[in-house]
Amino acid sequence: MAAARPILGRVLPGSSILFLCDMQEKFRHNIAYFPQIVSVAARMLRNTTLDLLDRGLQVHVVVDACSSRSQVDRLVALARMRQSGAFLSTSEGLILQLVGDAAHPQFKEIQKLIKEPAPDSGLLGLFQGQNPLLH
Repeated sequence: MAAARPILGRVLPGSSILFLCDMQEKFRHNIAYFPQIVSVAARMLRNTTLDLLDRGLQVHVVVDACSSRSQVDRLVALARMRQSGAFLSTSEGLILQLVGDAAHPQFKEIQKLIKEPAPDSGLLGLFQGQNPLLH
């Protein structure tokens, strides 16, 4: 009987998706090398939206989970993604879209998540005054 061939674990661009988990500030003191991990995660996320759009994929950006070194860069980046065809939404908005309605089997658990408002991520000031970059 021939030995089973080991799985190679190749990363193929056509079928791979980047998933970042637990990048939460509240874990800063419990995670070893947290600032370095955040830095590497940020590195992995450069130009991803435009690359995905270029490949014909539908992209939804969680705006209250995005930031930049300055609010101007943040605003321009969000505007650029939107101009390029990405959908801008909030974490709550996307959660509700994914759940659909109260018939979802985990609706009660998910409802607990959205009852607490998301922390202020500084976006309100960007949207006040009908900012022309986001139209």
